Amino acid sequence: MPPSEQRPPTSLWADIVASIAGKQRDYTQGALGRAILLLAIPMVLEMSMQSLFSVVDVYFVARLGTTPVAIVTLTEAILMIVFAIAIGFSMGTTAMVARRTGEGDPDAASRTALQAILVGIGIGAIVAAVGVTLPRFLLTLMGGSPELVREGSLFFQIIFGGNVTIVLLFLINAIFRGAGDAALAMRALWLANIVNMILDPVLIFGWGPIPAFGLEGAAIATTTGRGLGVLYQLWVLTTGRSRIRIDIRALGVDWSVMSRLARISAIGILQFFVSTASFLFLARIMARFGDAALAGHTLAIRLITFVMLPVWGVGNAAATLVGQNLGAGKPERAERSVWVTSFVNMCILGAVGLVFIFAAESIVGLFPVADDVATIAANCLRIMAYSYIFWAYGMTTVMAFNGAGDTTTPTWINFLVYWVLQIPLAWALGVTFGYGPRGVFAAVAICQAVLAVVGVLVFRRGKWKTRAV
Repeated sequence: MPPSEQRPPTSLWADIVASIAGKQRDYTQGALGRAILLLAIPMVLEMSMQSLFSVVDVYFVARLGTTPVAIVTLTEAILMIVFAIAIGFSMGTTAMVARRTGEGDPDAASRTALQAILVGIGIGAIVAAVGVTLPRFLLTLMGGSPELVREGSLFFQIIFGGNVTIVLLFLINAIFRGAGDAALAMRALWLANIVNMILDPVLIFGWGPIPAFGLEGAAIATTTGRGLGVLYQLWVLTTGRSRIRIDIRALGVDWSVMSRLARISAIGILQFFVSTASFLFLARIMARFGDAALAGHTLAIRLITFVMLPVWGVGNAAATLVGQNLGAGKPERAERSVWVTSFVNMCILGAVGLVFIFAAESIVGLFPVADDVATIAANCLRIMAYSYIFWAYGMTTVMAFNGAGDTTTPTWINFLVYWVLQIPLAWALGVTFGYGPRGVFAAVAICQAVLAVVGVLVFRRGKWKTRAV
């Protein structure tokens, strides 16, 4: 290349700024460490914004009392099924978009994106119909008390009625990540969270001429924020501001693309359904110990999610790198990216684990909750923190399988760990042997360690490198 055409070297800081700004780059070549860093930064910021929804909501809802927090707990336990579906389709979407991007076929990537969005709208409509018509039945099924069911039905209906915003927010951000446009996904969640943070206190407690909607105000604020985030995503996709551009004039079902997407995503949905359904059983077990146990569990999980989702962002970087590099015919580079990101996540979670172990009460004390709720939340933070270094490897290897389009292997791993081991162990430690919530938390920590060991051993076999997408 002539000197005049050579690209001048840039500083790491300049690259970081460009990454956050959304400058496009090729992640299938160049220094792997820098590629991981630049792809992970906007993904970490994106996932931090995703978890901020939960933390902000519980901060304000906690001021309404223990029962409203318990309502949020059971509603989100059932909502995890929606998350499972959305994340499952997101995995298939990211894998296919990343593979087509690595192959240098943006038109095929765009067709995949359009089909994913059509599926997301259909899923949201079906879930909304069920949630709006059966709130009392579903809350009762989850073990809610008559008071909880009575006070929580409208909140439940609002959240489930607007669930299409959740599905599309996940799916379209998966499109952006697969294409390497992680900064766009980050911006969509920034917008959604800013709106939610503004509307939460206004709609929950009232302000000026705006009446206080109480718990239902939190549902309205969250749904509105997510809805505006989705509108931004669609604007970006239809105006050519990302690598993926959707032409609404070509709107229609492409059965060949839809069938491939369905094949990969169906197992992905099952994979996350297995893990989230196990969460439903854990919530059902916690309900045996009363509303305080449910509220404490909710607060702790929100805080843990706030930590885990940024780490999930680093794992998402691995998934994108795996997909794009397999598409570019570079499987060894794909594998190296997984080990590097796993190590980074281990360092992050190791440090966070130490903070949770030694300062759990101080962290929980930042939230206005009753003493019994605070005690349970602190116990949850501390006990689960002992397994955090294992979570790092388990989470990253599972996401790497998905990035390669191999959704079957992690599905089996999740089934064996969460259903065969975790649920019986949680019941035995929490109920049979009388350890209560502490026993449930210990079961989760033990099973995360098992998941990591199994995930690493299976990943090292390397069969994912030959997976066709």
